[in-house]
Amino acid sequence: MKTAQTTLGRRLSLLFLSIALGAFCAGFAQAQQGDGTPPCSGEKYRLFDFWVGDWDVFDTEGTSVGRNRIESILGGCAIQENWTGGGGSIGHSFNIYDAANDKWHQTWVDNRGLLLELDGGFRDGKMVLEGKRPGPDGKLVHHRITWQATGEGHVKQRWETTTDGSNWNAIFEGVYKKRS
Repeated sequence: MKTAQTTLGRRLSLLFLSIALGAFCAGFAQAQQGDGTPPCSGEKYRLFDFWVGDWDVFDTEGTSVGRNRIESILGGCAIQENWTGGGGSIGHSFNIYDAANDKWHQTWVDNRGLLLELDGGFRDGKMVLEGKRPGPDGKLVHHRITWQATGEGHVKQRWETTTDGSNWNAIFEGVYKKRS
């Protein structure tokens, strides 16, 4: 009997918590839209839209390295990346402009267990996001990924790392070309 009461109590607690959280979120959403402006409609929310599309990705030698489908989701509040590499790698990222911090944020995960969290923004015509995480040897590795729209309607991506803060090594350079 005690187990049934405990289970019922937990379920009721979860139900009340869900209702309270739902009410909070609804109120927060209304507060954010009180002036009639749709959420995530400002210019800074659109700075990474040049990356949205269905792409074939090539290395600097012109060899196909994968495919990437980038989608605007959640009413334009986030961008979702869906990567499939030629060597069997699969990865996803969520990208969002965080107005409270005036920064773009990316969280990347893949089928090899990598979690990469990056922050930054649009500068000098490029989206530049950076973050740090321990490498395989435990040493802290600084990652910097840059995306740039080109005049040909392509997007160039460069991923660099450093362990000393001054000697950067490119670990990926690619060109995104829209799929027809």
